[in-house]
Amino acid sequence: MYDVIVVGARAAGAPAAMLLARAGYRVLILERARFPKDTLSTLYIHQPGVARLAEWGVLPAVAGTGAPALDAVQYTIGDIRMEGCSWPADGHHAAYAPRRHLLDAILAEAAVQAGAEFRDNCSVSDLVFEDDRVVGVRIGSARGGNSTVERARLVIGADGMRSTVAAKADAPLLIENPALTCAYYSYWSGLPARFRLYEAPGSWVGTVPTNDGATLVAGYFPQDRFHDVRGDALNALLACVESTAPEVREQMAAGERLERVHGTGDQRNFFRQATGPGWVLIGDAGHHKDSITARGITDGFYQAQLLADCIGDGLQDPARLQAALEQFATERLEELMPHYRSTLKTGRLAAPDHQIALLRAISTSPELSARYFSTMSGVCPLDEFLTPELLDLMADQVAA
Repeated sequence: MYDVIVVGARAAGAPAAMLLARAGYRVLILERARFPKDTLSTLYIHQPGVARLAEWGVLPAVAGTGAPALDAVQYTIGDIRMEGCSWPADGHHAAYAPRRHLLDAILAEAAVQAGAEFRDNCSVSDLVFEDDRVVGVRIGSARGGNSTVERARLVIGADGMRSTVAAKADAPLLIENPALTCAYYSYWSGLPARFRLYEAPGSWVGTVPTNDGATLVAGYFPQDRFHDVRGDALNALLACVESTAPEVREQMAAGERLERVHGTGDQRNFFRQATGPGWVLIGDAGHHKDSITARGITDGFYQAQLLADCIGDGLQDPARLQAALEQFATERLEELMPHYRSTLKTGRLAAPDHQIALLRAISTSPELSARYFSTMSGVCPLDEFLTPELLDLMADQVAA
């Protein structure tokens, strides 16, 4: 009945549905939540993600929510402070951090305008197989009650880290690493509209300006502290900010907390097998890493575009579709693996001495600071970060 069924309508699923609908395919999107609805998120969209929003024609709507353009970063570790910004991505210098109930609704509406059918408050309970191939989904109860079946040539699982599509397809883990941090955050008024990062041994703090003058303040803790932190999340967050970013704590005291504290200790690190007969996983369903580097939304956009590009006009041909899905799986792993490894290093919350020396050297140069922030955003490939100039500067720092 459909060419594609997309399970999940957030940062990966809705753009994939939009792009495939624009390509002329008949697309059905199924979303468990009733939109608009927030979800756990650091909100931040790096410059390459902003460039994709512009390419898709939805950046004006995102900017129109009032989320401020974030064109500067401040990063503090010990006595080192760097300030600057990433290089632009396709001419887009600023990042954005809109609330998810706004961003996800915009992306879902763009998919609908492209011709996709959208059903929210709609839970997928199972996959439908024929001859070991996924040919559709079962919606509603899997135990006899009011369930229905919808069929498609391809089912896309974009339903999050605990993906039903992945579980029902029995998608194996290709790579898995232990959870490193737990994260808690809330929103405060009265803080400067500045994207700031603070690192200290055993902790990490970030401030992310968002809509309506609010700023998300997040604290990261070692995973082994999860049970203690969870028992008194607000005071744990305040103490983390006090010890790691005291200037932020003073600003919070002068402002007002706007919401309860949100958080999780379930920060898994993995790559799942991306595809199988009749199915493919994108976004957190196929790959998840610690949120400390705030790459989830940007990576979701990347995967949506990559999948649509790989499929092209070949969805109706089983052999071409299979080749396209295999290409997607290969390119996804190659592109996302460097930032996965970098995130694991950051999530250890223990910067080694050689990294401190590197950051100290970088902080002396606005050009190198911009290069550093460009690796964080993904504009500068990680393997192009170290330059002869930087190595010489590091040597000078060590000699001094």
